[in-house]
Amino acid sequence: MKYFSRQQTGEGQRIDISLLDSQVAWLANVASNFLISGEKPRRYGNAHPNIVPYQTFRARDDCFALGVGNDLQWKKLCTILGENAWAEDERFATNAARVENRDLLIDLLGNLFSKHDAAHWLSQFEAGGIPSSPINTIDRVFENPQVLSREMKLNVPHPGAGSVPLVGSPIKIPTAPVEFRLSPPLLGEHTVEILKELLGHNQEGVEEFRKLKAI
Repeated sequence: MKYFSRQQTGEGQRIDISLLDSQVAWLANVASNFLISGEKPRRYGNAHPNIVPYQTFRARDDCFALGVGNDLQWKKLCTILGENAWAEDERFATNAARVENRDLLIDLLGNLFSKHDAAHWLSQFEAGGIPSSPINTIDRVFENPQVLSREMKLNVPHPGAGSVPLVGSPIKIPTAPVEFRLSPPLLGEHTVEILKELLGHNQEGVEEFRKLKAI
């Protein structure tokens, strides 16, 4: 890191990070699949190209996400679903086989999940240690107990609106907590400060801008 290099050698370092490089790096397993196989990836939507089942499903009332990351979790899922035979079925017993028979398995699971509400399945998965999650709409996000506990929803005093709801900072530093000192500015609220403190104009210059109706 630049800071540690400076401490150790007395010289800093230039860090070069581009948005393009970041996008390419975010390709992660998709990029690795292509570089190793040379094959262009298919479009899987919310599904995983290498792990099955690992995607969103539709329950009777709502959608949820399910991530069965290995064969042990697959066996646990089969037990939860009351389909123990699937765990031994050569078409589904291993992840490689499930990838090969993706369409068939997803149809079977989709039909099964449609028989109960999402909350039913999610409670079953949580009890069985299967990674899963509801698909939250934005209103559910800001009703989530963890989101509220982490103070990701704030009410900040505002001179014109009384108070305004804002998204909190994700940075949590106990010894130096983030301070929310300013409300969203009114139109032109800081124009004079910017002209004087940042652009070096005096009061006469500010008044001249007003005469020109530039501010």
